[in-house]
Amino acid sequence: MGLSTSQQQPTARWRRLTLGFLTMAALLAAPIAAHAQGAVKSTHGDWQIRCDTPPGAQAEQCALIQSVVAEDRSNAGLTVIVLKTADQKSKLMRVVAPLGVLLPSGLGLKLDNQDVGRAGFVRCLPNGCVAEVVMDDKLLGQLRTAKTATFIIFETPEEGIGFPLSLNGLGEGYDKLP
Repeated sequence: MGLSTSQQQPTARWRRLTLGFLTMAALLAAPIAAHAQGAVKSTHGDWQIRCDTPPGAQAEQCALIQSVVAEDRSNAGLTVIVLKTADQKSKLMRVVAPLGVLLPSGLGLKLDNQDVGRAGFVRCLPNGCVAEVVMDDKLLGQLRTAKTATFIIFETPEEGIGFPLSLNGLGEGYDKLP
């Protein structure tokens, strides 16, 4: 099964919300800024529900978030954000990877050491590059039942860096998202 990226053009409001979440995610990737961006509403295993009101938004937006650092590179961090769109019609996973990734190689995903596929990067911000996946029910089910996810970025075509991420609490946290 391959990961698919969203092909839909967002509305102006959605772009503002997306920019707000991407900014929040990029800032969360920096350890010092983690405490300042988005209030922690609840913790579910290794995941947190953080909420913030992005610029121009009418209401608070919440996402399930976890940040990790590569085991062998303390300066390379990754932030994973799971959220439901405002209309509740789509489930998204956004991953903010460190700058310097090889964009054409995309972002790889393994669940319990089984290859799931790759997602393309959609944009880079000052603090990282973002890959986005529209999650279908099958992928969400796999994420709920797997124990670990490994996100893989590439700095060169031959060199992949794996970021192991605990999935403990993801299902419970996802169910609590507004």
